[in-house]
Amino acid sequence: MFYVNARAIVEREHNGKTEIIVQTRNKPNQPKQLELPGGQVEKFESLTHALRREVKEETGLDVTWIEGEDTRIDTEGINPNFVVECVRPFTAYQTIIGGIDSVGYYFVCKAEGELLKKGDHTYNPRWVTIDELAERIHNDPLQFINIDCAAIMFYLKHRVNVLPVVETY
Repeated sequence: MFYVNARAIVEREHNGKTEIIVQTRNKPNQPKQLELPGGQVEKFESLTHALRREVKEETGLDVTWIEGEDTRIDTEGINPNFVVECVRPFTAYQTIIGGIDSVGYYFVCKAEGELLKKGDHTYNPRWVTIDELAERIHNDPLQFINIDCAAIMFYLKHRVNVLPVVETY
């Protein structure tokens, strides 16, 4: 099975610090690791629609802005039987070793509303500061799901210019 995912780095400024949402994964027979909101794109679903849907299902928040969404181009109106969307994500990933083969796109976004205590296969979505995020990824990268571990390191390096040294095993 091959999966395509849309994943969110939901940012906000709070008390002079940048924070993002992390949540605990709650899927049967899987470890309770931290993750960023997001998930599988449904058949013929727009990436940005999938992102909004997944963030809502998992956190209760409504995405109000997606970085890069203003770059979106589609071919609607050219061929009524075939429409393609192009949009600039923050970053993309591809698993190259592992149990589940997938590609996905991370979007930096903003959202509003009240956080749920429990979402779709998740619980305890919460805001963490960039400092806490960097400390967590440095001290125990395996507390995060594998795809998000890479994306968090990419985010810290290319968005906030912090790249913690991560122990390799």
